[in-house]
Amino acid sequence: MSDDSSAKIADVFDRRVERRLRRRQFFRNAGGLSLGLVGGTLISACGGGSGTSASASTAPTDDEILNFALNLEYLEAQFYTYATTGSGLPAGMLGGVGTPGAVIAGQQVPFQDPLVLAYANEIAKDEREHVAFLRSALGSAAVAQPAIDISGTNPNGAFSVAARAAGLVGAGAAFDPYASDNNFLLGAFIFEDVGVTAYKGAAPLLSSKTFLDAAAGILAAEAYHAGLVRTTLFAKGMDTSSLIAAANAISAARDSLDQVGNDDQGIAGATPGSSNIVPLDSNGIAFGRSATEVLNIVYLTSTAAVKGGFFPNGVNGTINMSA
Repeated sequence: MSDDSSAKIADVFDRRVERRLRRRQFFRNAGGLSLGLVGGTLISACGGGSGTSASASTAPTDDEILNFALNLEYLEAQFYTYATTGSGLPAGMLGGVGTPGAVIAGQQVPFQDPLVLAYANEIAKDEREHVAFLRSALGSAAVAQPAIDISGTNPNGAFSVAARAAGLVGAGAAFDPYASDNNFLLGAFIFEDVGVTAYKGAAPLLSSKTFLDAAAGILAAEAYHAGLVRTTLFAKGMDTSSLIAAANAISAARDSLDQVGNDDQGIAGATPGSSNIVPLDSNGIAFGRSATEVLNIVYLTSTAAVKGGFFPNGVNGTINMSA
């Protein structure tokens, strides 16, 4: 191998280590953010709040990291379960540590495409299993489901705010992810890419090899889901070009919320007619997000320490503040 090639490879891994250190530093400080930082958000109707306190001098425990992931799994499982059945998770899957919250619910999607229905049912089952697994792994330390907003017809609901930020609907209009197959896929697209990057960012922070193995398995499942959603959107978008444009707009909105460069990528390639199903960097490597970047997206705000969006009162657990 040439010296130039070795230097390039070393540079790649140096940059990955740097991102990992930044993520670790966030987790150390996540609970210690000043409550005085609370400011504006994309929508006041989605609420705000303050966070719990954690030691700023210690790295997060595996339980804290898995509980952060559990909050996201509650969100995904509730969305897909409502979309496929018209009902939410059973009460036995919702209790735990912290403030329990209700779901501002969605409804069953009137699926027309049997393939989309099959995909939705499969993903819903997987997400419920993720919730059950994490709750079992955490035992008595598992956090309760926090308040979740997955409403579809409310113009001030989280989905509508996210769609408005992406330019999909105008002021005062609602975006209903349960109205059609295409709307459902766009709603799923908001979550799936975030789930993949969240697990990618958190996995290196886990100490237990058992938990790391489990997180890697869930990451793989979420990546399959994201690829499925992206592929289906692109395929349907070949007939309805506005669908590809809508997905790309959601990607751009996530990029503006997470406050970190231009990592996020839409589903279309640079040349006309080309796809971008797998969002990678120039080395063919998928990127991860820190907890602060993930929370900025699901709270629908790029303002420090604000809660809201899909979690009106914030997530449960120590890691709960955007920054």
